[in-house]
Amino acid sequence: MNGLETLPIIWYMLVGVLLTGYAILDGFDLGTGALHLFTKKDIDRRTLLNAIGPFWDGNEVWLVTAGGALFAAFPEVYASAFSGFYTAFILLLFMLIFRAVSIDVRSKRAEETWRKSWDIAFSVSSLVAALLIGVALGNIAKGVPVGPDFEYDGNLLEQVNPYSLLVGLTTVAMFMMHASIYLVMKTEGELQQQIRGWVQNTLIFFLMMYVLTTMATLVYVPHMAEPYRNHGWLFIVPLISVLAVANIPREISRGNELRAFLSSSATIAALMALFGIGMFPNMMHSSLSPEYSLTAFNAASSPRTLTTMLIIAVIGLPLVLGYTAGIYWVFRGKVKLNDHSY
Repeated sequence: MNGLETLPIIWYMLVGVLLTGYAILDGFDLGTGALHLFTKKDIDRRTLLNAIGPFWDGNEVWLVTAGGALFAAFPEVYASAFSGFYTAFILLLFMLIFRAVSIDVRSKRAEETWRKSWDIAFSVSSLVAALLIGVALGNIAKGVPVGPDFEYDGNLLEQVNPYSLLVGLTTVAMFMMHASIYLVMKTEGELQQQIRGWVQNTLIFFLMMYVLTTMATLVYVPHMAEPYRNHGWLFIVPLISVLAVANIPREISRGNELRAFLSSSATIAALMALFGIGMFPNMMHSSLSPEYSLTAFNAASSPRTLTTMLIIAVIGLPLVLGYTAGIYWVFRGKVKLNDHSY
């Protein structure tokens, strides 16, 4: 394998790592929003908001970075995806903005109507954002009408199909499970006991959606399973995901919330790896003809661009990881409300 092939593969994996980081970190933010309305007391809702308060905006940087990496390394994919999914992406952006506003202004006034309205806005925008992310992944896996000019020839109605909706609901379930485990770590007392019940319910919900999505993928999107049929050793990835999920209730029952959260994070990472391996080398699978698909090779930037960007990534990624780790270390422990809390 020469450098012309190695660099696109490295960047394919780097974009995958950035998207995985976003799914793990912002996943519990979005899941917290989805669970937000299950609490009834104002102090409990404030506690949930402050559990993600120091992190949510920093977590979204991973999505911005992944978009920037995609633009620099695979401009054809960036152009086709953002033009084809323009309406969906604008809706996702609107949800993320509306969610941010909800977090910031919800507790600015004490009126019950004001707070309930923003609670609903926070929850709905989080749910819709998680659903849209899953729907986008479902469409990319299933295939989109990309023609010989690498242009997307579809519309929003085509993107809302049964398979993409199934993947979207699985994403919502996964983020809700991830968030409930995170919130067990950050809360205490009566609220923590309530959230422990959410862990079991969201885990069951996720497992049901995971099985349904796996079966639907094998039947309706068989090309995603080809790498695993051709290379048997790759089955270690789905095995890791199964073991990670199985370890969650075990650690929760033992009171090891951090280990349960790490298992949940490993589940998300394994599922993202399953998706990336199933897609490779395609980045946008064409439903019109395989030869029209955008791959890591035909859509990549020049070797000089990829090399320069790789040097920047090698320098910058450790800084991002260090900053992220530092923030989580500073704000570790249980949530304590004060005058500066949301």
